[in-house]
Amino acid sequence: MPVTKQELSYIINELAEEREHYYNAVSAPIIQTSNFVFNKVSDLSKAFEDEMSDYLYSRGLNPTVEILRKKLAALDGAEDCLVFNSGASAIFAGVLANVKAGDHIVSVKSPYTWAAKMFDVILPRFGVTTTYIDGTKVENWEKASQSNTSLYYLESPNSWDFALQDIKAVSILAKAKGIITFIDNSYCTPLYQDVIEMGIDLAMQTATKYISGHSDTLGGVLCGSKIMIKKIFDSEYLNTGSGIQPFNAWLLIRGLRTLPARLDRITHSTSEVLKFLKNHPKIERVIFPFDESFPQYELAKEQMKNACGLMTIVLKAKKRESIVRFCESLKHIMMAVSWGGHESLAIPKCAGIPEAEFNAEDPEHRYVRIYIGLEEPAYLVNDLQQALAQVS
Repeated sequence: MPVTKQELSYIINELAEEREHYYNAVSAPIIQTSNFVFNKVSDLSKAFEDEMSDYLYSRGLNPTVEILRKKLAALDGAEDCLVFNSGASAIFAGVLANVKAGDHIVSVKSPYTWAAKMFDVILPRFGVTTTYIDGTKVENWEKASQSNTSLYYLESPNSWDFALQDIKAVSILAKAKGIITFIDNSYCTPLYQDVIEMGIDLAMQTATKYISGHSDTLGGVLCGSKIMIKKIFDSEYLNTGSGIQPFNAWLLIRGLRTLPARLDRITHSTSEVLKFLKNHPKIERVIFPFDESFPQYELAKEQMKNACGLMTIVLKAKKRESIVRFCESLKHIMMAVSWGGHESLAIPKCAGIPEAEFNAEDPEHRYVRIYIGLEEPAYLVNDLQQALAQVS
């Protein structure tokens, strides 16, 4: 069931925090240790047999990380959770754990860069193939499925054009075929989209973004059933050593404390900036899931509680130089990758397109993704206004 506001307060401030075990400190401790002492050989033997049964070595379980794991699992309404040192490593482990040589994956087109790298470069070495589809149509998942399809990879919304998938419908289809579903839920977080409730097997999000909230640490989250999480823990998690370190986990616990408040503020600010951008003569279109002009607006309202932070503007620019000038004229909105922190950001799509291949007739080449941070909306609007004056 979706988490209520009261439950959210409990999860963030109290769940898994056994303060009497660490001197009644209000803030969770950083247990900065590599290994743990055993007084009985039988206990050590048990830990060797099952590293998820006790604290043995911080590559597996660590008390600081455990606090974070329990909170994140509860936020997602999942049975269990693993926290990785980045979103990319969470994707790698979650996918690799659910495919074998000769398997087939169906993925949304243009997924996150390092998911695509895995599908296109790494997995083909082992005979695993991937079919990319327009995931906005449920029938495309059905058509692309093969007898050896083992995984559906969703990303809803996508982080550039915010394409959605009908999560419930795709989950029902997958379960009927015995296919595992994996979703990147970074845009919404569990606060704005309950993907486990909608039938997803593995929910992933980059903790680097909204959970951290301060652009000072990386992290990746995988939530799912106890059986699924144990399966990943025993193999991919331990074998690659990609678990998050105690200090970074502590930073994410700190960020989690203010997640609801930050999302509320960012949501409000986003709506204010959106109003300005939609009416600007230098902008052809604004792409945002909760705007009525969005092609999948009704689905967005149905399966998302809200949308915030990220939007894409399509500039009315005849030349690449105009887009460059706009981005470089921004004085307070910084140009950088990622999002989810306190600072507002912009990134032009053309930065990843060779100059010789730039085509002003292609709207995607004129995309600039804007992330709205915690600054005052008027402060951001003024910055955008003066930068847009440079577009020709």
